[in-house]
Amino acid sequence: MKNRSTSERKRAAGGRELKRRVLEALETGGEETAIQALGGIPLKQLVSPLFGALHRMEPRVHWTAVKVMGAVTAGLAREDMEEARVVLRRMMWNLNDESGGIGWGVPEAMAEILTRNEALAREFVNILASYSREEANYLEHEPLQHGLLWGMVRLALVRPELLRGAKPEVGPFLRSGSPVLRGLGAYLSGLLRLDGLRADLEELARDEAVIREDLDGILPADRVGDLAVLALDELDRRGGGLRDRKEKSGLDPP
Repeated sequence: MKNRSTSERKRAAGGRELKRRVLEALETGGEETAIQALGGIPLKQLVSPLFGALHRMEPRVHWTAVKVMGAVTAGLAREDMEEARVVLRRMMWNLNDESGGIGWGVPEAMAEILTRNEALAREFVNILASYSREEANYLEHEPLQHGLLWGMVRLALVRPELLRGAKPEVGPFLRSGSPVLRGLGAYLSGLLRLDGLRADLEELARDEAVIREDLDGILPADRVGDLAVLALDELDRRGGGLRDRKEKSGLDPP
């Protein structure tokens, strides 16, 4: 009993030290700096500390955790695809009411993973989209909806055809009381060329609300009306600006 107790204490201390190292790496730099600081640690060991960091509210820590989780899980997929699936299934559980948690940061991280690995995107994109549909796995908490729409925008910037095929339900977000949801929804409508939402976008073009939340620079404008105008331009294939902003970082390596 004594030896086992000592071993357990050592494991607990090691877990606390790893958590400290991960959080310190996320606090002191962006994605590249954090990954360099954590180099040499097996990717699988980084997953649990990163899950904890996703809950942090400080924007710098939160967004760096999202990106590093994406990079780590994409790396796991190259080593062992099943281990990467385990991470995504854990995310699905965290977003399940039965988990007893809230799942802060999970939709963003899930989308970041799918953005970085096409095989995982094809396998899990329908799950991501299902969180937008009331008849499926709809997320009721508004902060989670913010994360979901951010994640769908992130994925649509790189893999629009996959997300379009998964048929996310965007329309209700355009009529939300939240400027963040209206703005992200408008931008997403253009990226996915959801022509059926044209009337809603025309109404939103007069929306003077300004998005003040830190969304990691994913939007090209902070006024909801401007985002709606960009989306309408995309529907008419006049502007092309949304396609030009398609992010290259995060694509699978050749």
